[in-house]
Amino acid sequence: MNNSELETLIRNILTEQLAAPQPAAGGQNGIFTSVDLAINAAWKAFVRFQQCPLKTRHAIIDAIRSDIAPHLADLSREGADETGMGNQEDKLLKNRAALENTPGVEDLITTALTGDEGMVLFEYSPFGVIGSVAPSTNPTETIINNSISMLAAGNAVYFSPHPGAKNVSLKLIAMIEEIAFKCCGIRNLVVTVAEPTFEATRQMMAHDKIALLAITGGPGIVMMGMKSGKKVIGAGAGNPPCLVDETAELVKAAQDIVSGASFDYNLPCIAEKSVIVVDCVADRLIEQMQLFDALLIKGDDVNTLRRVCLTPEGHANKSLVGKSPMALLQAAGLPVPAKAPRLLIVEVPGDDALVTSEQLMPLLPIVRVADFDAALELALQVEGGLHHTAIMHSQNVSRLNLAARRLQTSIFVKNGPSYAGIGVGGEGFTTFTIATPTGEGTTSARTFARSRRCVLTNGFSIR
Repeated sequence: MNNSELETLIRNILTEQLAAPQPAAGGQNGIFTSVDLAINAAWKAFVRFQQCPLKTRHAIIDAIRSDIAPHLADLSREGADETGMGNQEDKLLKNRAALENTPGVEDLITTALTGDEGMVLFEYSPFGVIGSVAPSTNPTETIINNSISMLAAGNAVYFSPHPGAKNVSLKLIAMIEEIAFKCCGIRNLVVTVAEPTFEATRQMMAHDKIALLAITGGPGIVMMGMKSGKKVIGAGAGNPPCLVDETAELVKAAQDIVSGASFDYNLPCIAEKSVIVVDCVADRLIEQMQLFDALLIKGDDVNTLRRVCLTPEGHANKSLVGKSPMALLQAAGLPVPAKAPRLLIVEVPGDDALVTSEQLMPLLPIVRVADFDAALELALQVEGGLHHTAIMHSQNVSRLNLAARRLQTSIFVKNGPSYAGIGVGGEGFTTFTIATPTGEGTTSARTFARSRRCVLTNGFSIR
């Protein structure tokens, strides 16, 4: 081969390489070097995704469910290890619930009206690129849950994971991106940046190609989103009270409360954060809770534990959030029993900081009150108008209904553990984005879609 032929061959090879589709600059498996690159790539993916039939969305959701399932145990372990919060066993249950029980395309129900003037269809269509903020308390659960909901609704997603859960979040996002690509041939339907930071989240919220913000986190990040000028679905803080009246089945109530309040070391925002019990059954309830491995802390030890678990301002000590009961005892310098308790319980007055603040740790305050009326009034104060979650144990239907109406929470669990409210051991679908500040409540695919009205005049009414 002479020089001229070699030059021609090289030129042809370079021409073919330049003509071939190239990955977006800085992006690999949906992970980019900058917010702008990531969102622009997701926007291009969304434009293509819009042209796909619904069966493509079905295929992606089915593949996510099947392909992520073998990795759930590893994701749960890595999430607990990286964040230092919660435990692998309960995270596995949460991840499995998110994967198996989050509704897909079937949630986008079409409705129709017909009459003498014709027909109207009401259908759901996507927003575009959604900016989704995921917390460190439920990092993989939120990403799985929101990926299914948002892709089912036809959107692309930019995830802003918590820096404290960076590694496991990026791993999962890359997995979901690859699954979606294999199903539809479109890259970058699910994206993020290699270094998630507060500044990256701020840039995402301000980006002109982000059509909707879905924020799962504390009140500060939700408020930041609300100031962006965009439509926001905000899942903020909660402080769920649990009411127990004298008609409750005390053995079941005790078991449910211990199970709910100890689940993933009390990290879920829906978990019981306090118990308000009618005085005449309080002793029996506490006795039963101890039989289900709750450890009652008494006397001066309560003050010692409070000083360690709360800051002087009455907020949760972040270094102990999501830690085990044994870790709390050790941090307080209190005796550690041979058998690890599932939950620590303390008796305190209704205005105690342990009651009025959201601790996110397996330390459950119990408050005695005179009767149901007093219990409900205190529950209203404790819940603080957050409209998040409340739990009640009673066999009095009228009281259950009254409490539900007065509290007006997004989730109200009757005679069960708190996690029944998100479809774990209870009916209903699973969600980890519970939009209380903005009012959507438990979110699903239809939450992340616009309602469209399509009108046909003078036709299709055959009644």
